[in-house]
Amino acid sequence: MDGKCLCGAITVRTPDKKNIDACHCGMCRRWGGGPALGVACGSDVQIDGVDKLKVYQSSAWAERAFCGECGTHIFYRLLATSEYFVPAGLFQNEIEFEFKEQIFIDVKPGYYEFANQTLNMTEAEVFAKFASSENIEGT
Repeated sequence: MDGKCLCGAITVRTPDKKNIDACHCGMCRRWGGGPALGVACGSDVQIDGVDKLKVYQSSAWAERAFCGECGTHIFYRLLATSEYFVPAGLFQNEIEFEFKEQIFIDVKPGYYEFANQTLNMTEAEVFAKFASSENIEGT
């Protein structure tokens, strides 16, 4: 799949994926003003325009990146596995995504609700599934 930021300075190429997930954690909501809608793209992600990329290590286990020119979010990446989660909106070429999963469902604020039927995971379930032997705290 091919995606790009608003200004086109950064492009992303990923393996074909069909599933979108939503994250309701406090960091994602603060980062984007609402839930993050992302595509789990694995570690095989090609990014061009890295000279414009700004990277912020948002926790002990992950970093987030955005375009330094237009501010578009480019990825959330797990440091231990180099797995990228790329915002679904970067991919504008008529991909038929399917909304599959919501994480941190127990910290989702009450002012919005998705109608889709998805797998829902709590904060504790997410940490149990993805945490390595490191102590991961907070969202």
